[in-house]
Amino acid sequence: MKLEVLTPEKTLFKGEVESVTLPGVDGSFQLLNNHAPIVSALGKGAMVIKAASEDCVVEATFNSLNREHDTTISGGVVEMSANKAIVLIQ
Repeated sequence: MKLEVLTPEKTLFKGEVESVTLPGVDGSFQLLNNHAPIVSALGKGAMVIKAASEDCVVEATFNSLNREHDTTISGGVVEMSANKAIVLIQ
């Protein structure tokens, strides 16, 4: 699936991923390929991205090891539709 992680200032991540784990307001959840459409508020916690390959845009705010990237976010919103997820964070 395609994933974009955006702030008002810039794109933090853009690329094909196997999964993304997000901190929902009621607990963490994971989005996988062909996930049902969803819009959800995000809380404070860890966001973990497992990239499909090393060919992606990754900002320095992420801790990276191989194809796994993680960072802590303080909130935001996610929309998943048509095998594309967009995460908007503050």
